[in-house]
Amino acid sequence: MGSGYSHRCANYGGQETVITGNRQTSWAFADAFVAEDAALRWARDRAREAGLRSVSPGTGAALALLAATTDAKAVAEIGTGAGVSGIHLLHGMRPDGVLTTVDLEPERQQFAREAFRAAGFAGNRARFIPGRALDVLPRLADGGYDLVFCDGDRLECLDYLAESLRLLRPGGLVCFEGVFAEGRTVDSAAQPAEVVRLRELLRAVRESQELMPALLPVGDGLLCAVRR
Repeated sequence: MGSGYSHRCANYGGQETVITGNRQTSWAFADAFVAEDAALRWARDRAREAGLRSVSPGTGAALALLAATTDAKAVAEIGTGAGVSGIHLLHGMRPDGVLTTVDLEPERQQFAREAFRAAGFAGNRARFIPGRALDVLPRLADGGYDLVFCDGDRLECLDYLAESLRLLRPGGLVCFEGVFAEGRTVDSAAQPAEVVRLRELLRAVRESQELMPALLPVGDGLLCAVRR
């Protein structure tokens, strides 16, 4: 999170905690703790050139850890981008695991194909599906996924949640990237519709009887929840 975010943490549950400069330094250190390889740096450069957001190194490391913890064999990703998050997910998945990644722009998926190849992953480790996520996800198998990673249109995040609950096996994990929205989610000023929708997502996940949630302070916020 940028240095301008020196206000307060979320007051969910009525508790607010001031973020000090020292905590920001520690946060930055934690986010850069796991080094990234040449393939990831290449993918980041392609994303930057295309004007695409990429998950932070800390968020990527968390995704790899979560994929490994769930022993993920089947992962669905909403928002391929240039392949940064996909590489991290593949690193954490089982050697025979398959990443199904969906993106509206086929050109972005071509970047990701090249990045996955450079990272040493065989072509059959990823299934690329171009198209709008809410058109593609209903075609995927019920209960067939160990992890669903959502990094698509924030206005559609509640729909992604509903689809994820259908796609995940019991004990599977859903993750949403960017839920802090660079501090706007907890800013009391008037916010655009996408930020309002993120607040609704946070509330829905926290209050769901089907999910066990946690909000991880990595990158721009990683909301995770296990399907009970």
